[in-house]
Amino acid sequence: MEKTVSLDLIERAKKIKLLILDVDGVLTDGKLIIGPSGEFCKTFHVHDGLGIALSKKFGLKTAIITGRTSKMVEFRANELKIDALYQGQSNKVHALDKLQQEFHVNLDEIAYVGDDLIDLPVMTRVGLACAVPNAVCEVKARSHYITAAHGGHGAVRQVIEMILRAQGFWDQIISDYTQAKTFEDIEQ
Repeated sequence: MEKTVSLDLIERAKKIKLLILDVDGVLTDGKLIIGPSGEFCKTFHVHDGLGIALSKKFGLKTAIITGRTSKMVEFRANELKIDALYQGQSNKVHALDKLQQEFHVNLDEIAYVGDDLIDLPVMTRVGLACAVPNAVCEVKARSHYITAAHGGHGAVRQVIEMILRAQGFWDQIISDYTQAKTFEDIEQ
């Protein structure tokens, strides 16, 4: 991670217990591929997937709140063992309230990554609001952190890495990878 982070950002990141993600424009590049039968296709970045797996290893809960409903998102959320999935949410604050109760966290213990106007009501409430560089200017203006990577290109991984560094786990992750003989050694 090349970006310099402020002390305020580090203090915010240290508190995070729940990471909430938008999908289109954050976990994906925001493009929708529509097949001949009307089915949607989305692409996800493997760096984000590994980042989510690493965050879970260190106790960070993960959730998705998205305005659309998609079998592909459900599949990817299951594959990554995302703790909660809220699809079809035109008002994302309702899902935020449910997540806060479900995981017993305060708003300052929640990070959210968004890119568009529909994300603003959640972003302005949580302790760590993050945006991708392809986000609309109103979202970037209200963010505590803007990733270097665009949505769908490892941006979520950058947020997770920043949080894990602030919480003091990153050196252990690097040590685990450099000392592991097999992938199974790392997963334990």
